[in-house]
Amino acid sequence: MSATHRAAVLGSPIAHSLSPALHRAAYAELGLEDWSYDRHDIDEAALPGFIKNLDASWAGLSLTMPLKRAIIPLLDGISDTAASVEAVNTVVFTEDGRRLGDNTDIPGMVAALRERGVEKVESAAVLGAGATASSALAALAEICTGPVTAYVRSAARAEEMRGWGARLGVDVRIADWAEADDALRAPLVIATTPAGTTDDLAGSVPSAPGTLFDVLYDPWPTALASRWAATGAGVVGGLDLLVHQAVLQVEQMTGLDAPLAVMRAAGEAALAARSH
Repeated sequence: MSATHRAAVLGSPIAHSLSPALHRAAYAELGLEDWSYDRHDIDEAALPGFIKNLDASWAGLSLTMPLKRAIIPLLDGISDTAASVEAVNTVVFTEDGRRLGDNTDIPGMVAALRERGVEKVESAAVLGAGATASSALAALAEICTGPVTAYVRSAARAEEMRGWGARLGVDVRIADWAEADDALRAPLVIATTPAGTTDDLAGSVPSAPGTLFDVLYDPWPTALASRWAATGAGVVGGLDLLVHQAVLQVEQMTGLDAPLAVMRAAGEAALAARSH
């Protein structure tokens, strides 16, 4: 049967995206036999042409780097959540032909933390200052009642994080990356840095830490997450974030409740297959 409802993830590079495994598992569980979900390697230059050529069979898009900001001028509107961090990771095509953008990374982070029992914290630390760090600050705006310390490598990054804090209503304090060991004593630590960046911190994990949210999922566990888990403390991983943001995407695109457990199992299976 040919698909009458199409969706896909766009980005570049895109070959390693787990989104197809998650969304296809949801469609199968929900009995959506006429839905398809693919991946397309699209960069910023190719994005306008791709969007222009989409027909009425398209229900939605997932967007990853480097397209989360580039997509915004091509849309008819974006949610307050997406506007708060100037990043869209979800596009839904409405029946009347509009293209609406949203950001499910932020509520996905909040949901992933809530699932592990983290609903409110008095303070937090963020490792890194890239695009994911701004989403982390937006999530912390909802759950952190006190200051957030951002550990960064440059004055430019420090200024960016201060700007995001002011915009999001978060009391952001800046610390140098050289002091990142101090971050590990916060009640909640969100690591937003590339693979390998936090490995040197693993030896500094306190004996009774708070919760670690490490946004990486491949390779997993990171050295930091592994050491953290060994203490018995809570660890939230990148797959948790990926699944929760994808659940929200499926629900927006299909109008149905997404099967969280099925989607997580599909993601775990896809990662396991990759490591063999």
